Amino acid sequence: MSAFDSPEQRAASGTGYFASLSRWNIFEILFWLALAGLYFWPHADLVLMSQIFIWGLFAMSLDVLLGYRGIPSLGHAAFFGIGAYVAGYCGKFGWTEPISALVLAMLVAAGVGWLTGKLVQRVAGVALLMVTLGLNLILYDLVHRSTEITGGDDGLQGIVIDPVLGLFRFDIFGRTAFWYALIVTFVLFVATRAIIKSPFGLALTGARENSRRMIMLGAPVEGDVSRAFALAAALAGAAGALLTQTTQFVAPSSLSFQRSADVLVILIIGGAGRLYGGFIGALIFLFLRDWLAAISPVYWYFWIGLLLVLVVSFFRKGILPTIEDFYTRWRGRRGAP
Repeated sequence: MSAFDSPEQRAASGTGYFASLSRWNIFEILFWLALAGLYFWPHADLVLMSQIFIWGLFAMSLDVLLGYRGIPSLGHAAFFGIGAYVAGYCGKFGWTEPISALVLAMLVAAGVGWLTGKLVQRVAGVALLMVTLGLNLILYDLVHRSTEITGGDDGLQGIVIDPVLGLFRFDIFGRTAFWYALIVTFVLFVATRAIIKSPFGLALTGARENSRRMIMLGAPVEGDVSRAFALAAALAGAAGALLTQTTQFVAPSSLSFQRSADVLVILIIGGAGRLYGGFIGALIFLFLRDWLAAISPVYWYFWIGLLLVLVVSFFRKGILPTIEDFYTRWRGRRGAP
């Protein structure tokens, strides 16, 4: 495209560029087909699989902040817990239809995320970590101490969730939970993928790489912080609502620092800045957690810590980016004369 191209040619070129970014490759299609196919795997633990989808969605929400905008957070569980409690209160007080309650949980979490983004717009580095951690701890303490409202450590009691679309009732085997969590996660993934591949998503990445240059180009860097927080919070709230609806239970642990740390570990293992990294990390983390907890119920977290050390040592960008780099180099060598 040259400076002498017409405005129509420039627009068509830009549209073609973003269209090329949005194309799905065969690996993406196979990934989602493989996840759906796990339902038919003999003796598959469908409850565990639904948890993996939920945690993958939660990790993807953090990836929007950390991987694409470069904003670290030690308090991301706050948005997860907000979505979980909104869905829980809906089920407890008569709003038992799951999909509309899920949307409400996302909207409430997004609103809190937008306000959080406004609060931390001019904060960076260690100060940003402390602010996000502090907000999470404040919210956790409020929920933990308000036993009359939240049930405290006993959790919120009396949550009722109607069958999805009035047809598919949640059962102890996790059949409905599997498909409900997978479909909601896929729909939100498609929406997030489209946003990340849009000019807004590229602006987030540009601000991560060089915020001063983006300011010089006229990009609303500070405003993008609020929007990125709102998007990430909405996705985290959806993950929390899914957990409440599929288990019909919510407790203060959904807001704990431990949950924020776990989702950060999941994202580091899978790889930030890839969207799929959170799902790869969730698969590895949750399968290992269940397997190691069965072997050593007391010391299983030691092995998770060891895995994290190994990943950081040998897969510095995470497992998925390292595999992508290796595949790119391999294809380059094959294509070389």
